[in-house]
Amino acid sequence: MPYYIRRGNIPHKRHTQFRKEDGSLYSEQLFSTEGFNAESSLLYHLHPPTIITGSLPGVWVKPEAVEPELLRPRSFRGFLVLPCGDYLDSRNVVLFNNDCRISLAAPMDSVKDYFVKNAGADECIFVHEGSGTLHTMYGNIAFAPGDYLIIPRGTIYQLSFQQPRNRLLIIESTTPFRFPQKYLSNSGQLLEHAPFCERDLRVPELQAPMNMEGGFEIKVLKEDYIHPLIYRHHPFDVEGWDGCCYPFALSIHEFEPITGRVHQPPPVHQTFATGHFVVCSFVPRLYDYHPQAVPAPYNHSNIDSDELLYYVDGDFMSRKYVTRGMMSLHPAGIPHGPHPGTVEKSIGQQSTRELAVMIDTFRPLRLTAGALRIEDKDYYKSWNQ
Repeated sequence: MPYYIRRGNIPHKRHTQFRKEDGSLYSEQLFSTEGFNAESSLLYHLHPPTIITGSLPGVWVKPEAVEPELLRPRSFRGFLVLPCGDYLDSRNVVLFNNDCRISLAAPMDSVKDYFVKNAGADECIFVHEGSGTLHTMYGNIAFAPGDYLIIPRGTIYQLSFQQPRNRLLIIESTTPFRFPQKYLSNSGQLLEHAPFCERDLRVPELQAPMNMEGGFEIKVLKEDYIHPLIYRHHPFDVEGWDGCCYPFALSIHEFEPITGRVHQPPPVHQTFATGHFVVCSFVPRLYDYHPQAVPAPYNHSNIDSDELLYYVDGDFMSRKYVTRGMMSLHPAGIPHGPHPGTVEKSIGQQSTRELAVMIDTFRPLRLTAGALRIEDKDYYKSWNQ
């Protein structure tokens, strides 16, 4: 996670008395996604964050794999996912395994009648279309197209959209999203060769604490089930907090590409790493500048990982027939590479305007019925043209 942040009012020393003007104690909460042995934050609430006054019927949201075939290149038209009013209902899981879930969503309405809390997975929300505000117990983060929103598991949040047209790519992970170790110093600072730095990160701006009592519904996602719980006090009643575990935003447009005289391998595009997969950003960049360079990527075998590419915008030089919101899946076990004609076409070109998000998983991804509904079933034949 990022560096140490301090917001609002907190006591001089942790786990000591911190009193309100009326003499009563603030309620201290330790927040961490990996127990007491990893990054954490301390939040100071006006009221205990533990008072549940009721619960409502929940719903199962377990994704189901629909077919066993894993070795065919596939393509999906993401913008065929229909808009939906409710944020949680809009999340369509299209691919998953035991380590992650990848969803496409087109929510139309802001989350305002309830709060969301994913207690089973960290979330990375890539904003393809739409803008608005991520509201959390840590404070607010404004977002715009191209933003990655990293939300640690257990964070209570709402999303406010400025318009009804929104497109999201949502990645859930059983292990935290972190920056690749190769970019970090021993103390965790982003090094000079990293393609982004701490200045590019946008962290929550704490708002005045919400001192409200009533019935506040928090929909908790855990173990394939949404548990709606009613809390007595507003969850955003935080007077102050500090630590190293919190949500943040990073724009794909702040990613500075790493280039070379000859074609650079996909790890130069790496943005986030988890215990079981990586997320990479392909952004506009200069092509390779060796006089005999071939800018198009060479054919390569995915032996250790499935490669999922989400096309955001621009022209992707190694692919034909690319549309915005399209996803391609090249599974581990078979080689893949540029479409016919794209290698020769790339020679002599100076730059590319492509914008895409890549997810490489170390275990195979499974398809849902939702994925099959938006699949281009002839994609695997496209190398014959």
